[in-house]
Amino acid sequence: MKSLREMTKPHRLLIIALVLAAVVWCAEGLRWDWVGEYWASGVVLEGLTNTLWIWAISWGAGLFFAVWLGLAQAAGPWYLALPAKIYCSIIRGTPLLLQLWALYYGLGSLFPEFPWLRSSFLWPYLREAWPFAVVALTFSFAGYEGEVMRGAFLGVSRGQLEAARAFGVPRLTALRRIWFPQAFQRALPTVGNESVLLLKGTALVSTISVLDIFAVADQVRSDTFITYEPLLLLAVCYMVLTGVLVLVFRYIERMFPARVA
Repeated sequence: MKSLREMTKPHRLLIIALVLAAVVWCAEGLRWDWVGEYWASGVVLEGLTNTLWIWAISWGAGLFFAVWLGLAQAAGPWYLALPAKIYCSIIRGTPLLLQLWALYYGLGSLFPEFPWLRSSFLWPYLREAWPFAVVALTFSFAGYEGEVMRGAFLGVSRGQLEAARAFGVPRLTALRRIWFPQAFQRALPTVGNESVLLLKGTALVSTISVLDIFAVADQVRSDTFITYEPLLLLAVCYMVLTGVLVLVFRYIERMFPARVA
């Protein structure tokens, strides 16, 4: 009942009316005849699929490396902590687009110079753009989350680790059962936020000829000279995907027990 009263306040009703008016205007006043053609051709589904699997692989691999980068900085010897810190600093200090282009146009342009590489089983993959996109996004996500995991590992009470050591718990067991679960719980809200940023960062892979959902919108604009409609639909797609991600991470956060101080 209280929520109903909140929704019927004049300023909220005005906002709802404006949103509905904008939706009706977009539906009636803009051109959408091209949607059926591009959907039937399969290019829209292909672009959406490419966006999702590139994000998923980059997210999983990046989070795996981030855990070890954070652990190296939090508890590793200096010869592991220093390279990890330098790596995270370089990644966080340079744009993702620069990293992507450095890999694809820089490193990728050197591969054809090696005959043994062109004759290897890797060459069919190295000729494609998507491996460079996955590597760049993985490196970027790992660099940001490595710093997050460093803070999360340091935030766990040292008393628990000392107690585990006193009871003779092996280090790997203490890491797996005590240190990592609490560190990941502390980092989870930031991991969710960075996951959303990673999803939106996948739009940059279109600059190296990967057919993602952003590249599909750009292709529609080039073919039909329609600008606003593809971009508007693209914005809706990203909003839906990020909304689903936010809900998933909120559900995961609720599954964790109360944080231990």
